[in-house]
Amino acid sequence: MNIQHVAVIGAGVMGASIAAHIANAGCKVILLDIVPENAADRSTIAKTAIEKLLKADPAPFMHKDNARLITPGNIEDDLPKLAEVDWVIEAVIEHPGIKKSLYQKLDSVCRNDCIISSNTSTLPLRQLVKDLPESFRHRFLISHFFNPPRYMRLLELVSSPDTRPDLLEAVSRFADRNLGKNCVVCHDTPGFIGNRIGIYWTLCGLHEAINLGLTVEQADAAVSTPFGIPKTGIFGLLDLVGLDLIPHILTSMAQALPPGDAFHRLGALPEVVQKMIADGYTGRKGKGGFYRLNKQGGGKIKESIDLGTGNYAPSIKPDMGALLEAQKSGFQALLSDSDPAAVFAWRVMSKTLAYAARLAPDISDDLTAIDAAMRDGYNWKFGPFELLDRIGVAWFVEKLEAEKLPLPPLLTSKQPLYIVETGKLHFTGFDGIYRPVTRAAGVELLSDVKLRGAPVLQNRSSSLWDAGDGVACLEFHSKMNTLDMEIMELIRHSVDKVQSEFKALVIHNEGENFSAGANLGLLMHAIDHSDWAGVAQLITTGQQTYQTLKYAPFPVVAAPSGLALGGGCEILLHCDAIQAHAELYMGLVEVGVGLIPGWGGCKEYLRRWLALPKRPGGPIPPIVKAFQTISLATVSKSAVEAKELLFLGKNDGITMNKLRLLADAKAKALTLAENYAAPQPSVFPLPGKTARVMLNMGVKAYHVLGKATDYDLEVLGQLARVLSGGDSDITQPLSEEAVLALECEAFVELVKNPGTLARLDHMLKTGKPLRN
Repeated sequence: MNIQHVAVIGAGVMGASIAAHIANAGCKVILLDIVPENAADRSTIAKTAIEKLLKADPAPFMHKDNARLITPGNIEDDLPKLAEVDWVIEAVIEHPGIKKSLYQKLDSVCRNDCIISSNTSTLPLRQLVKDLPESFRHRFLISHFFNPPRYMRLLELVSSPDTRPDLLEAVSRFADRNLGKNCVVCHDTPGFIGNRIGIYWTLCGLHEAINLGLTVEQADAAVSTPFGIPKTGIFGLLDLVGLDLIPHILTSMAQALPPGDAFHRLGALPEVVQKMIADGYTGRKGKGGFYRLNKQGGGKIKESIDLGTGNYAPSIKPDMGALLEAQKSGFQALLSDSDPAAVFAWRVMSKTLAYAARLAPDISDDLTAIDAAMRDGYNWKFGPFELLDRIGVAWFVEKLEAEKLPLPPLLTSKQPLYIVETGKLHFTGFDGIYRPVTRAAGVELLSDVKLRGAPVLQNRSSSLWDAGDGVACLEFHSKMNTLDMEIMELIRHSVDKVQSEFKALVIHNEGENFSAGANLGLLMHAIDHSDWAGVAQLITTGQQTYQTLKYAPFPVVAAPSGLALGGGCEILLHCDAIQAHAELYMGLVEVGVGLIPGWGGCKEYLRRWLALPKRPGGPIPPIVKAFQTISLATVSKSAVEAKELLFLGKNDGITMNKLRLLADAKAKALTLAENYAAPQPSVFPLPGKTARVMLNMGVKAYHVLGKATDYDLEVLGQLARVLSGGDSDITQPLSEEAVLALECEAFVELVKNPGTLARLDHMLKTGKPLRN
């Protein structure tokens, strides 16, 4: 069965956001909700929800046009329309009676092969289908999305023995390939996997922080970054979720969990939190939570609550020096330290990891699913069992024994939970036998490639791997995958190696971001020493390296995900093709630090606009388009937007599921390799001074309106000179080398200016652009 038309019932924040993400997949969606009493427009709830989606940040839509795929309606008038859909997702209030009443109506309206699922996060499937006809039970399952659905990759699926396997497979296939989800099959137990462990972790952290007298800042710092957990930590996460939801979740869990479950020993919601909720401090969606912004007097002061007194005070960045020093020696040193933050980390993480190990056989078929659920549902870098291996299972068990804490049966052997055998990752089953980790067809991971052998080439910042099938994979692994001269050197060596031993090259890494751009520290070092020749050398080296890549005698395909900024964007523009993850945030952002794209970014981006079908006005309109995008440091908010901005070409591909990105890029590279010929050099018919005057006039107009700063005039003046062709004219087209020379000249001029130095220094110190 192929899913092409979907309905979502319940237009609250979650239901509407699910509808938006299904629209991102190009599917038509019907969004229904109740008819409000005395409403002039009977479908106003669904219509208002769509309007809110278009204004929400982060954006639920990958492109605003996707909203057109959603048809609003109401349950009373529009249920008959569901006869035409393939899948109905129920996202109404968590009340079994209300859900069952709706299910009875759906069973009579929907086709026999229409899948019906609930987005419930707390109610067991067996309770939802009790007393419903067999025909309904055959097509019913739970599909639990995590919020926000566009960005959170986990989809928990729960079925019953009555659920038709082909319908479960259809949902899993559609969610995987079209929605980009990592589908994890869960047992029908309270909270399933992600929330069962995640809620325990947050409540445990809440109590232990109070017991140890820690500030919320100390607690969040202690159990976040050191363990690969988002910086929001526990209290920031609770603010994000909404404190008012917590009592309902805890009550539901307390009622559903068996009496012996460790959850019950954590205790009730602390009084300080109950008072916060009563006073309207419900988190980010309200007037604040554990953290708030005090805007009195027109300012914005970040404050946090004192867990002992319940009073707010200015938030103070905690001194985590002792913790960080212990962390340098590894997890064991960190978790053994006597510092209060380290004691807190041990108490919270040891209880959480032991809880996960004890529960594992009850909530899932294997521990890999549990690790995946915590990675993709809570954004943990490592799942609980991956963390246990990094800590050391034997050490962890011995510390539990020393503290006379109960041991989970899964850990009593003290053996690692994952091992590598014959170049393949294996996990331990609940019977103690190791089994190979399997990947779905069409899923290839660089992490698996790296288990098979040593890199073909390597230095501190990058590696070249044999990805199989005659394809090499170039990986960046510097901090934030910033680009430095070691990467440039490896790129040049890789071109020679691939030419002699491979068919094609893919540029890909599994970092959170493809590349944050050039390593500004290298540039600052040259500036500090007034080494302008050194700056020019940095630029020409990058330009020549990217040119070498562009004209290599084999196809080069990039497979980026996340941020691809500045130099990271420029390397993509030089590739033969791009297979992008749907969440690609790509842009030439150099003006923010007082520079212009200098590694061929101006050249390649201008080439893309000039290559469009001819329009009235000659070359000037394309130049204006390129200038606008670069001058505003525009970054795409998705791969779809990157296509609209011409960062991606019409033949570049988009992969919804990040796990499939490398395989899709390899397939594209091998297709190109069949009859590959390197591209022909471009020429640039640029009007020179005529276009430059027009561009500068526009910038000055923005300056008068206060939309451009004083120093913007200088930076954008240099950008205008490059994009217009310098002193050339339309009768003498420029070569690529000539445009690159203009880039280098403008770049060096800007780095000599104190205004650029101020922007660079501010960015390195604060991570934010300076508007000077």
